[in-house]
Order: sequence, then C-alpha cells, then structure tokens
Amino acid sequence: MYGFSVDATVKTIEPNKRIVVAWTAYGAATDIEWVFIERPDGTTFVTITNSRFEGSLEEIARLAIGATEGFSYVLAGAKAFLEHDVLLNLVPDRFPDGLPKE
Repeated sequence: MYGFSVDATVKTIEPNKRIVVAWTAYGAATDIEWVFIERPDGTTFVTITNSRFEGSLEEIARLAIGATEGFSYVLAGAKAFLEHDVLLNLVPDRFPDGLPKE
C-alpha cells in the first residue's frame, strides 16, 4: 500500500510460539519479536516487542511510540479479521492522503 516496502530478515521461528525478525522500517535495523501464548480457553495471547532503536532519547521515544501505534493497528486489524471476518481498513483510514513525507 502506498508503495511502501521494507527489508526484513527472519532471525527465529518457533512454530506456534515465537517469531523474531530484524527490519529497517525506521532506518537502522530493529528487532521485532512476536510471542504467541496459548490460553486454556483456546484463544491465543499475542505480544509484540520492537527493540534496538538508535538515536537520542527523544528519537528513541518517537520511534517507540510510532512502533507501538503501528503494531496496535496490526493486532486490532488481525483480531477483527480472524474473529469476525471484517477488514477494518486501518491503514487507509489512518493515512487517507498517503504516508507522510519525512
């Protein structure tokens, strides 16, 4: 969407448990870890951690806040689709005029 792409390198895959990738969405490579925890009621609890940000404290805070926002959209969209077969259009609604130019 919007011609956006980013290089990603898979570092670890533990089926049904964990995925770790390194990607360059914010310039320098950062690590993203998805952890999947099976719950007794048959659901799955998912956490996402994005780490290894570089820069000043202000830059790291800005990147971490942006990553948190982005992955919140990913999880909300995935949940709506997987549980209710609904596409929320979160990205086009968040960026109706395309991605901002930095």
